[in-house]
Amino acid sequence: MTPIEDDHAALASACEPGVVLCTIVGIEGSFSRRIGAQLAIRPDGSVTGSLADGCLERQLASDIAAMPRPDVRRYGHGSPQIDFRLPCGGGLDILLDPAPDRDACRAALAKLEQREPANLTLPANDLLSQRAYQPALRVRGYGEDPELGALETLSAACGIGFERVETGSLSLGQTPALPPPDRWTATVLLFHDHEWEIPLLQHAVNGPGFYIGAQGGATAREARNARLKQEGVSEDAVGRIRGPVGIIPGSRTPRTLALSILGEIVGKYEALHPHG
Repeated sequence: MTPIEDDHAALASACEPGVVLCTIVGIEGSFSRRIGAQLAIRPDGSVTGSLADGCLERQLASDIAAMPRPDVRRYGHGSPQIDFRLPCGGGLDILLDPAPDRDACRAALAKLEQREPANLTLPANDLLSQRAYQPALRVRGYGEDPELGALETLSAACGIGFERVETGSLSLGQTPALPPPDRWTATVLLFHDHEWEIPLLQHAVNGPGFYIGAQGGATAREARNARLKQEGVSEDAVGRIRGPVGIIPGSRTPRTLALSILGEIVGKYEALHPHG
């Protein structure tokens, strides 16, 4: 099973009885989290997620203990608590909900597990009425070791779901027996033998996946694109295929290439987030 996305972990905890859900609904100045970032606090004081450096979490746990109903509190700049400041000097408006709608949390989590976007209606406030979620990032990697193995290992270390597709499970020149990648799945081709690529790329561009990339130098890319167009793939669809892949020019080792590719993928995925 794919590990729970960090963005979904507090939501999952909030499904449990007695768990408090805290949501950032406003930010003044700069801050290291986005609008909608969440923290769950269990009855024993332990937390899921993070909003700052630990001091804020402890303050939230203290404040929620005496709170009978949802409320938005200001922390940091502009807060009436003059003895509490955020390290960044900014201000946060945080919705503290001592009893979130457990059924709504479970319904949102179930949609995410089905690879569908989800929303959670927040208690009445003037800043954020709906907390939006997108399904967790997945990577589908086709190809050969050592490059494929390096990308798989790094993805696992980052808690990113990885689907490994080796040549032994494919037929040369044939479309893979897999569903097209969904909106939140990245497809990466890491072949030295580029003969495998055309049907795999045709399959990938038929889905709404946010990222499609294929390893190869300039000559390989030009030949690949020409062949795809000969096979009837549109100019726009060919333009969706990243090449060269990654954010580090001229990566020369499998680990560097994997880091380069995964950095690019995560950056593109984060840009899709409904709360920016």
